[in-house]
Amino acid sequence: MEKDFQKTFTVPRGLLQSQELYKYILETSVFPREAELLKELREVTAAKHPRAYIGTTPDAGQLLSMLLKLTNAKKTIEIGVFTGYSLLLTALSTADDGKIVAIDVDRESYEIGRPIIKKAGVEHKIDFVESAALPVLDQLLEQGNADSFDFAFVDADKENNINYHERLMKLLKIGGIVVYDNTLWGGSVAMAGDFSGTVYTTRTRDSTIELNKMLAADNRIEISHLPVGDGVTICRRIL
Repeated sequence: MEKDFQKTFTVPRGLLQSQELYKYILETSVFPREAELLKELREVTAAKHPRAYIGTTPDAGQLLSMLLKLTNAKKTIEIGVFTGYSLLLTALSTADDGKIVAIDVDRESYEIGRPIIKKAGVEHKIDFVESAALPVLDQLLEQGNADSFDFAFVDADKENNINYHERLMKLLKIGGIVVYDNTLWGGSVAMAGDFSGTVYTTRTRDSTIELNKMLAADNRIEISHLPVGDGVTICRRIL
């Protein structure tokens, strides 16, 4: 377990002040319950992708899995796939007749995790679309999919999150859930200064701040903003 933590989490992702406490949470409550194929996908990503640290953290993944099961989600959207950790998790957490529209501009990264998704026997649930997300969301609306999706997970270019949100508010059914990842952006949303040239770029930090303000003021949703992973915001459509 110690080796697994060091290999996968050499770059701290959680917002807890103590890395030891984050390690305790992972080793006590997350890793023992993580499906073996999800663990395998994490390890393959760490070995093959130079930016493995941008993948969904397993503690955030555990939360996603519970939300999917609590809502009995069947028809879902994923914006931003990377190597497929959250995608595999969604496929494992939904019924056999579940369907996932998975959108990403980078098929090469997705192909790293795809053999494990195939091994899990859940690839039939996935419609992977190699594209920018906005045209695909607009096409889904044009094809009559308004008010039909149960769940969405967004972990893509932060500058477009507000645009994604407006489409998702039309695609999700009343009671549907959308989860936004990285909504605390390493804690930089609460910091002053210029973050240019760092992983917490000023442009992305500012976009995240604007998203957070918009979500807090949106009367179409209920929200819960949590310091899990790099920050997640859960939104439930009520109007």
